[in-house]
Formats: sequence, structure tokens, C-alpha cells
Amino acid sequence: MQALSPLTISLVQGATRWHDAPANRAYYGELVRRVAGHSDLIVLPETFLSGFSNDTSASAESMDGEGVAWLRALAAEVDAVLCGSLAIREGGTVYNRLLWMCPDGSHVAYDKRHLFRMAGEHTRYGSGRERPIVELKGWRILPQVCYDLRFPVWLRNTRLESAPGGMAYDLALFVANWPAPRRQPWRTLLRARAIENLSYVIGVNRVGVDGNELPYAGDSAVIDPLGEPLVELGAQEQVVSVRLDPAPLLAHRERFPAWMDADEFGLKLD
Repeated sequence: MQALSPLTISLVQGATRWHDAPANRAYYGELVRRVAGHSDLIVLPETFLSGFSNDTSASAESMDGEGVAWLRALAAEVDAVLCGSLAIREGGTVYNRLLWMCPDGSHVAYDKRHLFRMAGEHTRYGSGRERPIVELKGWRILPQVCYDLRFPVWLRNTRLESAPGGMAYDLALFVANWPAPRRQPWRTLLRARAIENLSYVIGVNRVGVDGNELPYAGDSAVIDPLGEPLVELGAQEQVVSVRLDPAPLLAHRERFPAWMDADEFGLKLD
């Protein structure tokens, strides 16, 4: 397996246009191009082509639609992995689907597992059943979506001796539309997930006000395994890059191997 190498990640915190995919493609395309040639991974918010909407007839596309094709072409253009979620219709079901799009056109999909019932998401979207881990420059990365952040059992890291970093994943990544009134849980949970899983954590949220008049405060962040922020964004449009060094992560796992005392359990998916 490839050893972990320094990884440059760009956080794209934008004000998503409501139910306007063409405008969002133009808007986020311009933001992404700002870091072309300087990033290995560029992260966009949750449902960045539509906003977080329960109107699936207006927001959902197919995997053969313009949104996925645009994402594929943009990843090739900027020569970096692009990551963000879209409302994707497959058969008779719509999924809040995170796409990990590689420059060569290949991709990995993660369908949001935990659906936000307080907004009725569970009545209109299908729930995912898989928890893929992707690899980039030796790093094992767990991509997740918004409300998933609240569920530590689903996110629990485990020992994996065959992995370069010694654990199942080295970085957990959350794309979100997390409203400003709940910004304190967002900030707190990002730190908690990093500490308990001996992992870097990245959260990318949106800013602005959506079509339901919900405000978003951004607060996108990069958190180290001790729960300390390496980057904290404000409440405005920002594109910020950070270089993650594997050495502090590996050293922390060596001197503080909390995984040795963790409880063993399994997940049962319905």
C-alpha cells in the first residue's frame, strides 16, 4: 500500500443558488477554478446544485444528467478530485448522493445514511446502506453528508493494521447544509468526531440564505486529531486550502492508542 503523503485540500464555502442548477454550475465552477493546479481534493457543500430541498421533482437529476457530467468534466479540467453531494434520482427513489469524482472520470458514490427527519428528508429520500472508504495519496478517507455527523456509532473508526495509517480511515469528511441556528452543535461535533476517532476531520458548509429563509453561517473547518482547528472559515464565501501532514496524525496514534481500549461492536443495517 502507498504510504501517506502530504495532502492539499481546498474547502469551497459558497452561497448556493436556490433550485438553479445552471447558475450553481457557473458559480461553483468559478470558485473551484481558483485553486486549479494547487489541490489534490476540492470539497463542495451538500446539494450544491440545488440547495437542501425536499422538492425532489425540482432538484433531482439522474446519473446521466448535466450535473454529474459537469462534475466529471470539471474534475478533469482542474486535475483534482471533486467531492460534494447532489440530489440523484435512481429508479423511483431520490438519494442525497455524495460523489467522489476523480480526474480520470471514475467515481465513488455514497448515499446519505441518516436522513434529517425534522425537515421531512426521510419521507422523500432513500437512505444509504454502504459506508465506502476512498483512498487518495495513501490516505483513507470516509466521506459523509451533514446529519451523519450526529451518529458516532456509524462513524466509529477501527484498527486496521494493513492500512498505512494503521486505522480504517485517516480523515472523515462532511459536506453540509447546516443552518446557523444549530452552528454550535456543528462546531462541537466536528471536534468530537476527530478526537474520538484519532482522525483529521473536515466539514464544508454553505453560507447565505436558502429558499426556505434558513440562514447559514458557514463555519467550515479542518480539525486535527486532538480536536484543534487548523482552519476555521467565517460566514462569507471563502475558498481556502490546507496541507495535511500525516506525521502528527501517526505520532498521535502511536503515543495515544485509545483504539486499544475501544469496545467491539457491529452494525445491523435495516
